[in-house]
Amino acid sequence: NAAGTWGGEVAARAGVHLPVLPRRGFVLVTEPLPPRVRHKVYAADYVADVASDSAALQTSPVVEGTPAGPVLIGASRERVGFDRSLSLPALRALAAGATRLFPFLAGVRAMRTYAGFRPYLPDHLPAIGPDPRSPGLHHACGHEGAGIGLATGTGHLIAQALTGQAPDLDLGPFRPDRFTEEAE
Repeated sequence: NAAGTWGGEVAARAGVHLPVLPRRGFVLVTEPLPPRVRHKVYAADYVADVASDSAALQTSPVVEGTPAGPVLIGASRERVGFDRSLSLPALRALAAGATRLFPFLAGVRAMRTYAGFRPYLPDHLPAIGPDPRSPGLHHACGHEGAGIGLATGTGHLIAQALTGQAPDLDLGPFRPDRFTEEAE
């Protein structure tokens, strides 16, 4: 079950409970610029927003230049189900946060925006490994915004579990059966 935000639905089809919820996030993409933002820059409140259990809109500036010139501006998160509609308050907050970090961005045009859904689990840890409630089912989902970065390591751990090898990392904290429906 590497279904990301839809991991809870896949688990339910297998007859098990896994409370993966979507957290919507937006990214603003600027017009191409000469290289001025050379590293990904995070505001300090980003870590608190990732760890938050709030369903409300939260934004913390993350600004990253690209080799092609556009600057990517994030990060927002809110639990609104799979609602893909545009949120002007989220986009305004992203732009305001980015210009606090890089004032020159105030004069730059945003060319487009896109939205996505992060697979959120209530304890902020992914579900990785075999599910004892459904023999043969393995989970690799719920990584929230870190899924791309953790994909290789998660895939390695799943491969070890599938081939009967001892995993390189204790999978105990990531057990898919750690959630009960009553506790949520």
